[in-house]
Amino acid sequence: MPQQEPFPVYMFIGFLEGGKTKFIKETLEDGRFVNGDRTLLLVCEEGLDEYDTTNFEEHNIFMHVIEDKSELNEQNLSAICKKYNCERAVVEYNGMWNVQDFFEAMPEGWAVYQIMFFADATTFLQYNQNMRSLVVDKLNVCELVVFNRFDPSYDKMQFHQIVRGVSRRTDIAYEFTDGNVAYDDIEDPLPFDVEADRIVVEDKDFALWYRDAMEEPEKYNGKTMTFRVMAACGPNFPKNTFAVGRKIMTCCVEDIQYCWLVAEDKKGRPDLPSPKWYMVTGKIKVQKHKMYRGAGPVLNIEAIAPADPPQQEVATFY
Repeated sequence: MPQQEPFPVYMFIGFLEGGKTKFIKETLEDGRFVNGDRTLLLVCEEGLDEYDTTNFEEHNIFMHVIEDKSELNEQNLSAICKKYNCERAVVEYNGMWNVQDFFEAMPEGWAVYQIMFFADATTFLQYNQNMRSLVVDKLNVCELVVFNRFDPSYDKMQFHQIVRGVSRRTDIAYEFTDGNVAYDDIEDPLPFDVEADRIVVEDKDFALWYRDAMEEPEKYNGKTMTFRVMAACGPNFPKNTFAVGRKIMTCCVEDIQYCWLVAEDKKGRPDLPSPKWYMVTGKIKVQKHKMYRGAGPVLNIEAIAPADPPQQEVATFY
């Protein structure tokens, strides 16, 4: 039986009046995108800018408005898609809803192809200050963030640092008030030499290193790493295998979580009835492992010694 083709989903996320509708309208008028495929336009937030649906059916575009987050469930989304017999979806997502809620509601076979985040530069810093967790929610998943209404007098570095505090892979674009667009070209050198064969990660830099290693593990394949970590072990860990990591805070106290990677020690793992602090040195090997869903960085321990906790036990990106 032939494998079913994935159902492409294009998500446009951001807060009210961030410019999502404007960009979606331009996309739906672009002949390169409007190719005859039956497209479901799923609108989860209605702003001041409205859609002109006059020619929608002519171009196989079918709009459906989601009035309440309770409507985001697999059964309802499947029914909506079946009603219009659509082949893909364009989603204007509500900025006050977590993106994960949509991911969990997607029917089987739906696959997110692209996520773009649109933000009004005149209000973004206030959103970040007052609703940081919602900003981080968007930046964690988007491939591109577009800051609209960007005045030349604004400090790009402020916006850049907020984005880079969450993701080093997200592209950043500034759309100025005159319509011109500039892409962010501010360099973000890591606070250690990634070209070195042996890398020592300071306590204050662990969060940056961990995110970079998880986003681009091949960069560290074969490198010998030294850092202070909290080692822990669970009942499902194989023999001589344990976890090494730190508690990391991305945006606020509520999102603190233990972020770890697999460690293996041929001499046997330490006694870990409860998590303990160690200074470890080992070589990274990117490989498939039972404790990952696929491949990931595995630290092959060369040296391990008990250590005092760092001055700041929870690692951050700032």
